[in-house]
Amino acid sequence: MFGTIYSQIGTVVLIATFAFALWKGDSAERVGGGMNLAAGLFAMFLHPLLAPDVQPVALLVVDAALAAGFLFLAIRFASLWLGLAMLLQAVQFSLHAYYMVGDLAHDWNYARINNLDTLGIMICIIGGTVVSWRRRRRKHRQDAEKAAESSQKA
Repeated sequence: MFGTIYSQIGTVVLIATFAFALWKGDSAERVGGGMNLAAGLFAMFLHPLLAPDVQPVALLVVDAALAAGFLFLAIRFASLWLGLAMLLQAVQFSLHAYYMVGDLAHDWNYARINNLDTLGIMICIIGGTVVSWRRRRRKHRQDAEKAAESSQKA
């Protein structure tokens, strides 16, 4: 589970991504970050406890649920980062399906593609959080300027 420094760093980045989305994001970022965290925690903690013949199916179910969640959020909030995260999650689903149908062992290529895809999804969530945070700051600044102008006219 935490056999390498890379898996430990990945866990910290996953939790930090969710914390940042929770702290500075809007509803879409918070829910998307929470869904991504739940899927990541499942893969880290519950997946190894399952029987080996059930593990690939469990990964597919979690990937499908996360992709459906991103699809729901993309339709609800019409955000570019959600569309990209949904597409990356489709790549993740396809990767797991390919290895399951081909009855292939998880090799170095699987690990690289899986980790890069997961990193891409986290970057999408962080990027969406930054954009919504900056949008709120800009709106707050404009509202303060309007209030100052109206108080000077009165």
